[in-house]
Amino acid sequence: MPDDLSRIAAQAAAETEALREARRSFEICNACRYCEGYCAVFPAMGLRREFDKGDLTHLANLCHGCKGCYYACQYAPPHPFAVNLPKVLAEVRAESYAEHAWPRPLARLFERNGTVVALAAALVTALLMLGVKLFTSPEVLYGVHTGEGAFYRVISHGTMVLLGGVTFGFGVLAMAVGAVRYWRATGSARAGRIAPAPLAEAAHDALTLRNLDGGGHGCNDRDGDFTQVKRRLHHALFYGFLLCFAATSLGTLYHYGFGWQAPYGYLSLPSLFGTSGGILMCIGAGGLVWLKIVQDPEPVARRLLGGEYALLILLFLVAASGLVLTAFRGTSAMGMLLALHIGLVLALFLLLPYSKFVHGIYRSLALLRNAIEMRRAQR
Repeated sequence: MPDDLSRIAAQAAAETEALREARRSFEICNACRYCEGYCAVFPAMGLRREFDKGDLTHLANLCHGCKGCYYACQYAPPHPFAVNLPKVLAEVRAESYAEHAWPRPLARLFERNGTVVALAAALVTALLMLGVKLFTSPEVLYGVHTGEGAFYRVISHGTMVLLGGVTFGFGVLAMAVGAVRYWRATGSARAGRIAPAPLAEAAHDALTLRNLDGGGHGCNDRDGDFTQVKRRLHHALFYGFLLCFAATSLGTLYHYGFGWQAPYGYLSLPSLFGTSGGILMCIGAGGLVWLKIVQDPEPVARRLLGGEYALLILLFLVAASGLVLTAFRGTSAMGMLLALHIGLVLALFLLLPYSKFVHGIYRSLALLRNAIEMRRAQR
């Protein structure tokens, strides 16, 4: 018994203020149940009577931040209970990103990730542009290159593959390690067997952003009115990113499978996918920046906004620089535009594991655990 009490006391001492506030709020919500139909969080909360750190982290990542509960809550500020779930769950999510980041010393990047993202992106991009300028003759850098292999006359294919492969591989590895740590730390492995049915349900919820519909009406982006704006902008950014990834994958197939070198024709599949994806990413990222500017600041964790702005702006710049490169690839500006675009892409790859980008992975895992638990509860 003394050992158990010591362990409980140690856990309580190690908890952050955000975790304590989240537990207090959920205990109030569990007694009220007014918001039960708004999203997946409240039915999942109803399965629990007590909330340990793993449960709180799971519920926080299950939250999509639609803010519907805040405007419906009779205990929201200025009530003395001051329940503000969207704000506190955002804080808990941010803590979970830092806690499970790999390598662990880099977890500190989350503490000031807005500044880090901006400075690192600028530094990586500037270094690549400087390197291209120093090691490429002016005749090549500012020359007009057309036809197959035009890009590789400025930056060799081998250099692109090396830089892209190392940075992308590192980013994927770091996010994969973080995902495994998150799954174990939240106790999700105890939720039950990962069967095809809950896996398909979680994939559907993730791909459709179902929980951003606020129970069918949309999100409360600016005030108590429901809209579908946030959901549509997230869709534009997410599917635009997937289209750009598909364009890169097709380009890899063209190069190694058929021996066709970039740049490809404007009507080729890589170009069509890349252009449409870039446009969608610009709309989604730019729209979400606008939405953050005009949103009601009360249900928002303001200290996290810097990192969110920085990531969205970086995603916008990656997409926009790709579109500009496509438009001016047959001119003397192509060399520096190529270096700018590649530098931004490399910066994005390096920073993905240490930015809010990981929320897509953790939220998908939370949706999977939720699907397993709900099916088990219905038996």
